[in-house]
Amino acid sequence: MVTNYSITDHNVVPPKITIPREYNAAFDLLGRNLDAGRGSKIAYIDDHGEITYADLDKRSNRFGSALASIGIQQEQRLLICAQDCIDWPVAFLGAIKAGVIPVAVNTLLTSGDYAHMLSDSRAKVAVVSPDLLPVFKQLQKQIPTLEKIVVTGAEQMDADLSICALESDGTSAYGGVETTKDDACFWLYSSGSTGAPKGTVHLHSSIIQTAELFGRQVLEISSEDVIFSAAKLFFAYGLGNALSFPLAFGATTILMAERPTPEAVFRRLLEHKPTLFFGVPTLYAAMLAYPTPPQQSDLSMRICISAGEALPEDTQSRWRELTATDIIDGIGSTEILHVFLSNRLHDIAPGTTGKPVPGYELRLVDVNDQPVAPGEIGDLVIKGPSAAANYWNNRSKSIATFQGEWTRSGDKYSINEDGYYVYAGRSDDMLKVSGIYLSPAEVEATLIKHAAVLEAAVIGAADENGLIKPKAYIVLQQTASGSEALKEELKQFVKSELAPYKYPRWFEFIEELPKTATGKIQRFKLRELNR
Repeated sequence: MVTNYSITDHNVVPPKITIPREYNAAFDLLGRNLDAGRGSKIAYIDDHGEITYADLDKRSNRFGSALASIGIQQEQRLLICAQDCIDWPVAFLGAIKAGVIPVAVNTLLTSGDYAHMLSDSRAKVAVVSPDLLPVFKQLQKQIPTLEKIVVTGAEQMDADLSICALESDGTSAYGGVETTKDDACFWLYSSGSTGAPKGTVHLHSSIIQTAELFGRQVLEISSEDVIFSAAKLFFAYGLGNALSFPLAFGATTILMAERPTPEAVFRRLLEHKPTLFFGVPTLYAAMLAYPTPPQQSDLSMRICISAGEALPEDTQSRWRELTATDIIDGIGSTEILHVFLSNRLHDIAPGTTGKPVPGYELRLVDVNDQPVAPGEIGDLVIKGPSAAANYWNNRSKSIATFQGEWTRSGDKYSINEDGYYVYAGRSDDMLKVSGIYLSPAEVEATLIKHAAVLEAAVIGAADENGLIKPKAYIVLQQTASGSEALKEELKQFVKSELAPYKYPRWFEFIEELPKTATGKIQRFKLRELNR
């Protein structure tokens, strides 16, 4: 199996990564570590143990070579719906070695969501965690294309077989099948922040492109790093953080099965001393509100990374005060696979998303696809080597999103006078108030500065005349209580910070904001409440 590729000088912008036609992403990611003498190095540590690079290679070989024994062949789909554990990369990498296409899905969805994804992907095999087995056993009776269920762990349980039993039918010495850099490698379902999730098809070449362009150039990851991502492996952001990047450079990765609560995350930061921590803005905000955070001297992070939503400047500054560590804020997407626009280690502009990652070209365009004037808000489109091939079984959405070499992000941005990109919100979230476009993200970032506010989401609502005005949904800090007086105080606070037309006319205090499992606020659900 050919795995080698070449890359130009990293100081050249943009770098050019040359990948041979015959290429397999999994053999590359693991083979480079064995070739570098890192076979005995710890690749993963999960809640139950650890695995070296050599053993990860052997286990993924056994898994991949055994798939034919349960009737799944090259280019067919295998769905992975499992909590983050060592078995997850074993199954993902093993499938890729066999040319089988792993479809990574969210572990927090409903039975109806899984039925849609199984039917849509026509996955023949599902690899699931024990806690999700009852749901999938029931679905197996309804979905004729789902032939086998493999449960993670050593116990057989009420599944067709355990992952350990399946591996026992394989071989550690497995050469894989012939694949090319342009073959479909894996799918990710979009997070559903704006509606129904779509199967996003990525190629074998995509993983190493994101690792080299963002992981190496921006984050400067090396084999000395220990990585912990609160974002899960099924999420494009988490897949890069906890699989593509560490395996590309020989780092050690911490995996956590449970939900990323502040307590659970702080426990891993203290116990395993990661040097890179990946989170999302809502998690950073929750950790800042945690009553007993660790001491700075007990942490080992050299840098923290945020994506998924725009990181408020106030959150960034308070995190640095708490941990003495900067947060690099960036934006990526399921369609581009990872971050394509970001701040840098030594070039952080708070309140912005930074500048394009070398290797990606960005444009801001108007409704006619013409460049917007300097300082104006436009639709963000991206050109880069990690773009998905298409959405599976969704031609109309594919045509609308993947337009030649360019991919429409669905995000609105402007560029400030210093050349940094400033987030204005999702295209579907933009409001037009008094004839002027308003960015919900700007109002939300202002509200979060108030001492009583933990989280905020702003949508458009109609007044008595049918005109659209901003409405804010607020999650309060534990020390605050909702009142009419606080609503008036928040109105005046926004008016003092922003242009008068931008202040929310209505406030509603709620326990929590609707979010995807990746931490993105689902504003469309808030809009549905106002219909």
